[in-house]
Amino acid sequence: MSNLVKRKSRGQLKQSSISLFIVVLVWSLAMGWLLALATNAIAATPSAEIGTVDVVPAQYQLGQELYLENCSSCHLAIPPSVLPTQTWKNLLEDTQHYGIQIKPLVDPPRLLVWRYLSTFSRIQLKDEETPYRVNDSRYFKALHPKVKLPLPVQVSSCITCHPSASDFNFQRLSSEWD
Repeated sequence: MSNLVKRKSRGQLKQSSISLFIVVLVWSLAMGWLLALATNAIAATPSAEIGTVDVVPAQYQLGQELYLENCSSCHLAIPPSVLPTQTWKNLLEDTQHYGIQIKPLVDPPRLLVWRYLSTFSRIQLKDEETPYRVNDSRYFKALHPKVKLPLPVQVSSCITCHPSASDFNFQRLSSEWD
């Protein structure tokens, strides 16, 4: 009788192992299929629809809107990734904005803009000087390899290669660079 019990338990163990294998297989296939759908949906989104260099999550969108509203009213707003975080911090705190007296942002809009800028800007090396101008930024230079930039580099000259820059779309390039 013990042999009969052993055969039954081995049979049940074998059957439950097969069932577990099938469940894991079906789950893996379903997850792979869903991941493929999500990846294709992201890849199918034309860059013209994205606009900015970075896709901005919902929690930072108000900060981006406030940044654009305040900065692009006087000049072309540049992507935060062009300058290091410390430069953005200095610019937000300084009432002398490139030689012009401006009214500084106050909280809470300042905090929202800072969260956006600090999230999408880049770190600064410890021994690196904080760049105040775009053309002094190593990130700007790294983003523009092989580009002969006018001297001095001015934010308004971005439109030459980025025709939609005034709409904060730096993805679209002029036909010369396509």
